[in-house]
Amino acid sequence: MSAVRHRFPVATRRRAQDIGGARARNLVAISARELLATRTNAALSQDTVAANAGMSRAKYGRIERGEEPEVSVASLARIGAALGQELSLRFYPTGDAVRDAGQLALIERLRRLCHPSLHFETEVPFLRAGDLRAWDAMISGFPTRTRCGVEAETRPSDVQALDRKLALKIRDGGVDRVILVLSDTRHNRAFLHGPGAALRARFPLGSARALELLAAGADPGANALIVL
Repeated sequence: MSAVRHRFPVATRRRAQDIGGARARNLVAISARELLATRTNAALSQDTVAANAGMSRAKYGRIERGEEPEVSVASLARIGAALGQELSLRFYPTGDAVRDAGQLALIERLRRLCHPSLHFETEVPFLRAGDLRAWDAMISGFPTRTRCGVEAETRPSDVQALDRKLALKIRDGGVDRVILVLSDTRHNRAFLHGPGAALRARFPLGSARALELLAAGADPGANALIVL
């Protein structure tokens, strides 16, 4: 019986929703405290601020008390303007984006080519506390007890951004080897013959040899770049 464990990310969307929802609630709570402090320091009434922000006093009161979890950015910006404040909003990278169907299919193709003795798991989170990143897949069960993190890319374009991301995951991801898997498309072949050629320094093992070793259940022995 095959020992390959196929655990596609059933909870991936839920995980993203939970993280995003928790962050939203925290931001609303922080904003509410800042609005209260700014208004009281300016000796303004809720009625005055609400009127200048174009909303009812009741709605403003709920926002200031943190009781309006779905408050819009527009509402916060209007309140900020009424209080002489400017709202700033931007995104910062913290974890990995959810995988699309193409990436999941690419990971599944790799799984099918691995020896049945190997353990193949998907969406494996980093062990570091607070780190939201995850490996697209993890291959283990080698005689050498090696752990291989797998990253799947269907259409890379920015080689520098990809290389930086991979370098950080190699540093922090707690694995012995990393396998970068690319879809076998015209775009990706051109990418690897162009700017993507720089990735060969970090991933010296090529497709044919890497797949041969994985099919035999053997440790790849180095970081590998596989085109499927």
